[in-house]
Amino acid sequence: MATKDKLRSVAGKSRGFAGEFRDFIMRGNVMDMAVGVIIGGAFQGIINSLVNDIIMPVISALTGGIDFTNWFVSLDGSKYKTLAAAQEAGAATLNYGTFLTVVINFILMALVIFILVKTLNKISNLAKKEEEEAEPTEKECPYCKSMIPIEAVKCAHCTSDVK
Repeated sequence: MATKDKLRSVAGKSRGFAGEFRDFIMRGNVMDMAVGVIIGGAFQGIINSLVNDIIMPVISALTGGIDFTNWFVSLDGSKYKTLAAAQEAGAATLNYGTFLTVVINFILMALVIFILVKTLNKISNLAKKEEEEAEPTEKECPYCKSMIPIEAVKCAHCTSDVK
């Protein structure tokens, strides 16, 4: 008999755990985070293209045709013309040019997100200002402190005369 009670209590706990997990997943902030991660992943592709296809060629042109992807140090002491040649030879390399490109990607991603958040905050603040500037439609009864229509001359809650 005790074994059946234990089984019921374990089964009840697993349903409770599953229910708690379902509640956790369905919370708005978890769903918002999931959407943010998905959009961030897609956005990263755009930033990578911006850096690799637009910014880095301009920087390369300004610096006399330097290719950042071929900025590396071979750890075996040999000289290689390109990073691909070093990797093909199996040499260990420090790829600081690739690292520089990734740092530029990060800075641009942070800048774009900053501008996006700043713009959304500005739009939100404008909407709040419009709400604050709107004419009030209610007033407080001086006797019972209930909210009543601004045109009311008698409180619907306490039946007092209001001015």
